[in-house]
Amino acid sequence: MEHSHDHNHRIHKHNVEGKNLVISILLNVLITLAQVVGGIISGSLALISDALHNFSDVLSLVFSYVAHKLSRRKASISQTFGYKRAELIAAFVNAFTLVLVAIYLIYEAVLRFFEPTEIASGIVIWLALLGIVANGISVLLLKKDADHNLNMKSAYLHLLTDMMASVAVLVGGLLMKFFQIYWIDSVMTLIIAVYLIVVGIDLLIKSTKMLMLFTPEHIDIKEIVREVHKIPGVNKLHHIHVWHLNEEELHLEAHLDCSDDIRMSEFNNLLHLLEEVLYEKFGINHVNIQPEFHKEDPKDFIVQD
Repeated sequence: MEHSHDHNHRIHKHNVEGKNLVISILLNVLITLAQVVGGIISGSLALISDALHNFSDVLSLVFSYVAHKLSRRKASISQTFGYKRAELIAAFVNAFTLVLVAIYLIYEAVLRFFEPTEIASGIVIWLALLGIVANGISVLLLKKDADHNLNMKSAYLHLLTDMMASVAVLVGGLLMKFFQIYWIDSVMTLIIAVYLIVVGIDLLIKSTKMLMLFTPEHIDIKEIVREVHKIPGVNKLHHIHVWHLNEEELHLEAHLDCSDDIRMSEFNNLLHLLEEVLYEKFGINHVNIQPEFHKEDPKDFIVQD
């Protein structure tokens, strides 16, 4: 099987800063401890729910950091892809925990809504401000990385929802302090939970599709075939698979039926043209082609292995 390696220079890697995750973890540990104590003292469910959310974020951020470190390990004989998919697994788990936490918060909020209790709003307000500042710093630290890495995006979304949750808690605290509207605590908790479900499910779907090796949504297999068939010397591209190994590597493997019985040196030239087309038009940076000439096998674009 012919397998070209000159595509490696085309993988544009964004240098993710692992130290930003460490800072975010430490900030979230501080917030969690403060909100647990403050929630118990004040009697605020929104504050305790926010603390629970922050604690889940501490775990998810640690998981993201470990996955980030693993993904940088080099490939070996026993791990030929290295740990490049570790960050996809982290993104999936983080998204799943977001949804679970949200469901629990909804359950607790509904119970509290029918039995509102008086809450020490002053503590709620100050701890909400602490959450906004600390999570705001973490969000700014991870914003750039989140645009290039699904694992970092999952961590970023956890922190962004934390910041929004703290804003909601602050609003609730102010309403309780000045208007004694204690049921607003449950309403704010519900708002936080619904948003968590929305962002969590979206991230869960994206990470699941990558883990299942689904064809990326922006890739049109038929369009790939049309472009490749324009190359002189190509008879038919078939038995095609396109998938993300991780967010940086987009792979294609396929069988290529050549129109002529050519030498390997000539096939190398043909392969080079094919790689250029696939990279320039579709962003595919890792190509694995099996050359054929009138071989008796299924010629469908997609063939069940």
